[in-house]
Amino acid sequence: MPYEYLEDIAIADIAFHAWGKNLEQLFIAAGDATINTMIENIDAIALQETRTFNLENDALDMLLFNFLQEFIYYKDSELLLLRTQQVKLEEKAGLYHLQAVTKGEKLNPSKHHQRVDVKAVTLHRFQLEKTINGWQATVILDI
Repeated sequence: MPYEYLEDIAIADIAFHAWGKNLEQLFIAAGDATINTMIENIDAIALQETRTFNLENDALDMLLFNFLQEFIYYKDSELLLLRTQQVKLEEKAGLYHLQAVTKGEKLNPSKHHQRVDVKAVTLHRFQLEKTINGWQATVILDI
């Protein structure tokens, strides 16, 4: 599990730290951490429906922010729980492009044991940074 929850960062919200050897792995880990905040056993999510995210931003950290917001949007708008299957990142002329393939299924309370309802990703202490081991991010989710 390439993420951990941080108990001492946010009192009324949920914070996590995610990491990966590259940006693609980090984005996948952060997406799973976001879904795992809402659903106890993310492995119970069947990969039945596909959604593709095509996002762009001139700031890499804001691209991650927008990416995580997509999981919350689909949970709220379609009751759809998604897990990232593939991430492709490119930089062209100072603009970062992301294409992510996600799969999942509709929220089923008898199958998916809910933890908390995530309302949004916050910018408070939001951080994305390159390290000697790859990439890491700190994220706080508003619940």
